[in-house]
Amino acid sequence: MNLKQAGSGAEVDERLAALLTNANAVRATTAAIEGTIGPKGLDTMLVDRFGEVIITNDGVTILDKMDVNHPAAKMLINTAKAQQSEVGDGTTTTTLLAGSLVAEGVNQVMRGVPVARVIEGVKHGVAAALERIRTRSRPMDDLNSLVLRQIAMIAGREHTDIADLVVEAARLVGREKLAEPAFRLSETITAEEGAENEVFLGVVIDKERMNKEMPVKLTDVKVLLIDDALEPEEMSDEALGTESGFKRYIELQEEFKANMRKIVDMGIKAVLVDRGVHDAAEEILTDAGVLVVQRVAAKDLRRAADHTGARMVKRTGLKKDPEDMEKYLGYASQVFEDEKLEQIRILGGKGKPMATIVVGAATQEIVGERERIAKDAASSVQAAVKAGYVPGGGALEIMVAHEVEKHREQVKGMAAYGVDCVVNALKQPLSQIVENAGYNPLEKVEDVTVSQVRSGKDSLGVDCDTGQIIDMLETGVVDPTLVKVHAVRAAGEVAVAILRIDTIIKKREEGANAAKGAGSEMKETGMPDF
Repeated sequence: MNLKQAGSGAEVDERLAALLTNANAVRATTAAIEGTIGPKGLDTMLVDRFGEVIITNDGVTILDKMDVNHPAAKMLINTAKAQQSEVGDGTTTTTLLAGSLVAEGVNQVMRGVPVARVIEGVKHGVAAALERIRTRSRPMDDLNSLVLRQIAMIAGREHTDIADLVVEAARLVGREKLAEPAFRLSETITAEEGAENEVFLGVVIDKERMNKEMPVKLTDVKVLLIDDALEPEEMSDEALGTESGFKRYIELQEEFKANMRKIVDMGIKAVLVDRGVHDAAEEILTDAGVLVVQRVAAKDLRRAADHTGARMVKRTGLKKDPEDMEKYLGYASQVFEDEKLEQIRILGGKGKPMATIVVGAATQEIVGERERIAKDAASSVQAAVKAGYVPGGGALEIMVAHEVEKHREQVKGMAAYGVDCVVNALKQPLSQIVENAGYNPLEKVEDVTVSQVRSGKDSLGVDCDTGQIIDMLETGVVDPTLVKVHAVRAAGEVAVAILRIDTIIKKREEGANAAKGAGSEMKETGMPDF
């Protein structure tokens, strides 16, 4: 149905213009990634104006690298990024659900259902879907379960070596660490050209020692972490211009050198610094055989602190007595530089167990893709340990859609049409998966729905090789519950936000941009100057 069929005259056109414009932008964005979902999903090639190429079927990577200007499309992309940030996987599912919700919502509005009623129904439907997904979750009680490896395999796009690395790392750090809100197993991954696949208890710092005169390898190491620059305290130019100020400057220099000698006398052999290192510190510590790494990323410092048991200090903390400073030190069995990979490794820390996953790649071109695959697998494994798992392959969404459809009876008035939007959107993941596999999506979705209703099993889905109805749990096709929960919630939120937009107005430029002929730009766009 086109815009003119929805009503008569310019008034209707004006009323629906923003909604249709936004819906078209969302549809175009969804179309860019829908062909990647499922075991038969294909890759997308991204090419920039310089000819640099990325080949991937990772949804969030495609969305992030797309050249997009439309604000509604950007809203959808930001939702996928939020899904990636929160649970690390499920971005394609989130985008498909959101795109379908918007499209279904527009269809209902075109039929004459008020937008407010559609939004009300969508909210009811999403809440009902979330409740039913949670109740159908299975707990992940055993880190040695084969299900955990299957989750890693699916999220890792059937890369057996990566799945094995991720599961081994999860077992090394343990359930308690995986459950910590601030810990991300995906952040323990590093991919390197020419490296061998490995998992070990330790931390990798993607830096080299400060100079080649420092030791390459140390054992039984006291570790000092400085969350600051390793430099004397600063003084203003104004203060240095006075006699007393210059005198104080000399005192600070001598005090700093004394602190460096204190580090040496305490037997500290490895120093990791957040920012730069003063020449005097480099000279004293090098002569004493101390390994110094400067400009270490904050997240790497935190991981080193966790693993070694160290507490980070500022430069002023170096004034403490040796007895007090001992409380801030960490300990490791080994600290060494891998000169081939240009990395510092800290092993055998006496703090919390901290695993590192090294993913090897044959060429530089596939390093990024191997790392993305490993991060997806790690995120899914951690999510499953936290909150359990559900049948994958779009099977769960079909059962939930059936249950939400029954919930429609509890919704009054025209809001029930908004619930229909949620029901149809929940069918979209399976529909797209089987379409990518070369089957008729209408036929297969109906087959799965009938089979699930007759058997009462939410795990029945489609075998993408044969087209037959199979049990996803028996074949190991499973997804983390958190991925599904966040995908449905995020899709609902962005769809409601887009459906609520009634008018699009070009914003007046402010600051430096205001001087660039805003008046003529308004005339070009045909928008009123108000």
